[in-house]
Amino acid sequence: MSEQPRRPRKPGKPYRRPQKDPVRLLAFEALRAVDERDAYANLVLPPLLRKAREKEGPEKFDARDAALATELVYGTLRRQGTYDAVIADCVDRPLREVDPPVLDVLSLGVHQLLGTRIPTHAAVSASVELARVVLGDGRAKFVNAVLRKVARDDLDGWLARVAPPYDEDPEDHLAVVHSHPRWVVSALWDSLGGGRAGIEELLAADNERPEVTLVARPGRATRDELLGEEAAVAGRWSPYAVRLSEGGEPGAVEAVREGRAGVQDEGSQLVALALADAPLDGPDRRWLDGCAGPGGKAALLGALAAERGAFLLASEKQPHRAGLVAKALAGSPGPYQVIAADGTRPPWRPGSFDRVLVDVPCTGLGALRRRPEARWRRRPEDLDGFAPLQRGLLREALEAVRVGGVVAYATCSPHLAETRAVVADVLKRRPGAELLDARPLLPGVPALGEGPDVQLWPHVHGTDAMYLALVRRTS
Repeated sequence: MSEQPRRPRKPGKPYRRPQKDPVRLLAFEALRAVDERDAYANLVLPPLLRKAREKEGPEKFDARDAALATELVYGTLRRQGTYDAVIADCVDRPLREVDPPVLDVLSLGVHQLLGTRIPTHAAVSASVELARVVLGDGRAKFVNAVLRKVARDDLDGWLARVAPPYDEDPEDHLAVVHSHPRWVVSALWDSLGGGRAGIEELLAADNERPEVTLVARPGRATRDELLGEEAAVAGRWSPYAVRLSEGGEPGAVEAVREGRAGVQDEGSQLVALALADAPLDGPDRRWLDGCAGPGGKAALLGALAAERGAFLLASEKQPHRAGLVAKALAGSPGPYQVIAADGTRPPWRPGSFDRVLVDVPCTGLGALRRRPEARWRRRPEDLDGFAPLQRGLLREALEAVRVGGVVAYATCSPHLAETRAVVADVLKRRPGAELLDARPLLPGVPALGEGPDVQLWPHVHGTDAMYLALVRRTS
């Protein structure tokens, strides 16, 4: 029996192994860590980049690779609200029914299409390849279909489609256009005191990449030394601040590696300087940082205290954060001590200190440029959780300072419930304390309002939105 001839195979595309793109794969890994583990990008991304730089072969990162990965991660997180609205318009199901890893790949692709100069075909094809690697061929087809819909218009066109008109719903319009939760828009607007221009500028500033700012710790480094670094310029307000231009790497600065300088936002520097320069009645020998972790303000206060022969006690409730404080203070020329203690149940005797700083835990709404994912994690009810702690820390700080001494209440949030409401409530219930005008203690800094407290703003001062109130104990 003769063998039957085989039918010829139908022509078709041979299977192609998906191509790994190390940059986009790393960005996806960072976004998954942020989503799955509630990690912060500024803590997750540096070790991933460091590992990628240490690799050999085609997966080793150069400076351009690191810059692109950083932009993809932070850009996607900052614009997540806007991109979610765009993606929702392009899929036939609620976003909550889209698997989170698929949504991360889509968001990365949408950012490349609408938020970067990457050509459309490259953004789509690179995202589909990433989907094939991390999701499989089936879901890669879904990613391809959605991104091709997104690619039909630019960002302005999409905003006109998915954002409600400002005249109909101002807060929701701003929330979609500037990628902030609606409740955050409302809270920031209240803190600014109204007006469209100011809130638009603030929300836009929250979506900009912040500059890297260094602090030259007095007695250990000078600003002139830091200004000798490539692409370094003087800070705007603090005499110890130096800004690094885009791409500046703090770890490459010798003074930073040695702990003589550090990375510190200029707003944080101004808070420490204002407390150090506040007028006192009586001696000036003992200072307290009552919420010292992770140690930036403590290191600056320790250096300033050393110049005057004063002692600094740096206290932090969490032992692991107390360890970070000890590391930041290591090598400080003056006397200091780091302890793990609860500032609401302090181990020190009342009236022990001349100057006290309490930089209280808060929602972090003042640092959304640096921690963009925080805006999506926080909820209005978080304010209720922080309120008793903030009031308790300020009350105990006023007990810790001697009569005639000064307390600085600071927080990296402009929310009125975490700033003026806390100070007013504590002072109403505790006689023998008065607010000092903090504005003269920030010389040269404009637009500080009517006082006596101070609120800094990213869009006005180029700093995090730090709040500062200075209180003198009078009895």
